[in-house]
Amino acid sequence: MSGHSKWHSIRHQKGAADARRGKLFTKLTREIIMAAREKGSDPDLNARLRLAIQKAKDSNMPSENIQRAIKRGEGTLEGASFTEAVFEGYGPGGAAIMVSVQTDNRNRAVQEIRSTFTKGGGNLGENGSVTWLFDPKGVISVDIAGKDTEEITLRAIDAGAEDVIAGNDYLEIHTRPEDMEDIMQSLEGGGITINSADVSQIAKTMLSLDEGTQLQVIKLLDKLEDLDDVQSVVSNVDFDDDVLEQYRSS
Repeated sequence: MSGHSKWHSIRHQKGAADARRGKLFTKLTREIIMAAREKGSDPDLNARLRLAIQKAKDSNMPSENIQRAIKRGEGTLEGASFTEAVFEGYGPGGAAIMVSVQTDNRNRAVQEIRSTFTKGGGNLGENGSVTWLFDPKGVISVDIAGKDTEEITLRAIDAGAEDVIAGNDYLEIHTRPEDMEDIMQSLEGGGITINSADVSQIAKTMLSLDEGTQLQVIKLLDKLEDLDDVQSVVSNVDFDDDVLEQYRSS
């Protein structure tokens, strides 16, 4: 299981979901707006929008909020204008970090991200400084409770998956971004429940760090992801299970 996904899995289990719901809804709203603006407001014709709507529903976002975000994206409802950007930097121990942002004020976003990197023992880098360490991949997480994992794995590979990684109670399937939609349809056609699906940056090789430095990196990733303008954060650190458990329990 990739370090990126292990960290996100633990973060979502940490028990702060209610406290972060307001921020979560803000991030989900921005993703729906950007998706609708990019490829239109029909989810049947826009895979990115369809995934964004599903994420919002899974997080119990009210349907009226979802529809309002779609209208803002298609331009039939006024609202702030957002732009997308990716920032790159290094954390403690040389951890490579990529930060995806959707913001209505780029200068504010840059200042907040730079400050967070510095306070967390890292530094914001130039464009291209860590991109070469990652590949864009479709990442699909499926529930394997009561399922035949070998059958799911073979079905995913037959549909075009590049890699299948086993977690405790789910499988993480890596695909080419352009193949993700077809693979999702194949899995759903086989009665397989999809927990999440997204295009993310996956590290080509993982970085091993000592426990203390891993915890420093986790805290930095957490603070970055809590920034209002930040949609997602990824790193190339291979987090140990006991370190993640220590973080979850803190």
